[in-house]
Amino acid sequence: MVEDIFRRKADEQRWRAERRLPPGQALTQRFPVLHYGPVPRVDLSTWDFRIWGEVEQPLRFTWEEFNRLPHTRVTLDIHCVTRWSKLDTVWEGVSVRTLVDLGLLKLKPTARYVVQHAEYGFTANLPLEVVLAENFLLATHYNGEPLTPEHGFPLRGVVGAIPGREDLKVPYFWKGAKWLRGLEFLAEDRPGFWEQAGYHNEADVWKEQRYA
Repeated sequence: MVEDIFRRKADEQRWRAERRLPPGQALTQRFPVLHYGPVPRVDLSTWDFRIWGEVEQPLRFTWEEFNRLPHTRVTLDIHCVTRWSKLDTVWEGVSVRTLVDLGLLKLKPTARYVVQHAEYGFTANLPLEVVLAENFLLATHYNGEPLTPEHGFPLRGVVGAIPGREDLKVPYFWKGAKWLRGLEFLAEDRPGFWEQAGYHNEADVWKEQRYA
């Protein structure tokens, strides 16, 4: 046990030196379950995903239609505001950037922010530049398996760090909403659930922007 602790500390020093472990974070091999409220029960036969707001045309997808969209796989280091980090996690799902590039999603010039709408009225906000970046995904799978209910089945927003890509903004993991049901594109920013409760609006992991 003592050897495991020293090994983990050595790993943390190495990853911190390689700029993969942000300040104040500790490595974990587990995937902690953290959320507010109960885990929703999902009926995929009635489930839908909507996109609206500052878009040329609102969109709605059934679960079957959503899964026919082009899928992307990305490896991310994820960092929770509660101070755990998990490296080299693999996610699969739909990239918002891909939807825009293919012309499936047409944004108005006024679109600058995005609110993720999830079950029970939960929301999480992000700048458009983050949602369109390679390190944000509408994820259906984690490490090759469908999401579990506790981790957001059937769909969640995921944001993290792509190793070696220091050009990308990296918010804390709460900025990706579990049990996602829609994206609302906005001209002005609107704080999400945790931001309204006192968490930092930008949530940059490298600046330790945990609380407002």
